[in-house]
Amino acid sequence: MNEPLTAKQPLAGNNVIDQLAFVVHDIEQASEAFSKLLGIPKQKWFLTGDREVSKVVFRGEPTDSRSKLVFMNTPTVQFELIEPNEEPGTMREFLDTFGEGIHHLAFDVDSIKDTLSIFEENGYPLLQSGEFTSSDGRYVYVDTLKDHKILVELLESAEPRDTTPSTEVYTPPLLGTNKVEQLAIVVKDLDAAAKAYCKLLGVEKPAVIKSGPCDLTQVVFEGEPTEGKSKYMFINTPLIQLEIIEPGDSPSTWKKHLDTYGESVHHISFVVEDMDEKIKMLEEMGYPVIQRGNFWNGKGRYAYMDTTSTFKVIIELLERY
Repeated sequence: MNEPLTAKQPLAGNNVIDQLAFVVHDIEQASEAFSKLLGIPKQKWFLTGDREVSKVVFRGEPTDSRSKLVFMNTPTVQFELIEPNEEPGTMREFLDTFGEGIHHLAFDVDSIKDTLSIFEENGYPLLQSGEFTSSDGRYVYVDTLKDHKILVELLESAEPRDTTPSTEVYTPPLLGTNKVEQLAIVVKDLDAAAKAYCKLLGVEKPAVIKSGPCDLTQVVFEGEPTEGKSKYMFINTPLIQLEIIEPGDSPSTWKKHLDTYGESVHHISFVVEDMDEKIKMLEEMGYPVIQRGNFWNGKGRYAYMDTTSTFKVIIELLERY
């Protein structure tokens, strides 16, 4: 019997989010693109094992689901690129339902058996399970989509996974940095999402921040000034910050995303120098600015770039003063 959880005990036993996984149609193209973004050598994909090796079970049924995988380590989280085959599986279901994008975040755990039971007791059932092909390990996806707007993966392996950033000299990162600072999720109800995330991560609820006055934030969305109303909060984890955003009723990228795609991942962030130079470079590459403005407290500025065609997610540039 598991010990009852207190408010400050993470469901996974830790709150180290160390992987973000992207589901893609073409892993060759995605691997090349992310290699240039991160400034690391292009990684060769490998194919997960067949049914006898991977032992994939999806929604209670064994399946021949297999995927091409690439792992890329950044100074914070590991990127996993996944191209699934056509057989039933959570990655194929995601690709067919939502298209390319961020499928899950992951935690390493000591015991999947013990940790999974905690998730199930808290209302998050098993979605898919399987075995690693490259080492003695296993994984499960738990269905956290309703509360957290993204799936959670639990990873158990005999030896610690290698998430050390590559030191091989390749090419400068596209943005001058490959440190992913933030994962942001747009939601309908900030309080409900915060409650779910604080329980998942075992942290206290952070302060709610409301968008600042227009003369300070100077938000421009799709070329037009807007109030850009929203309220949001930041939850710090050891490797990456989570931002949860509830849009207001004025035009903004967050409201458009919520109206178009529903509650889900909105962007990842990089802190850059010479933001104007980076914006110009990305625009010349075919990635226009979606929205830009100043921080709510005036201590910096941001720009959301329309990079979803290549990187499967909006990239936010942050410049701090």
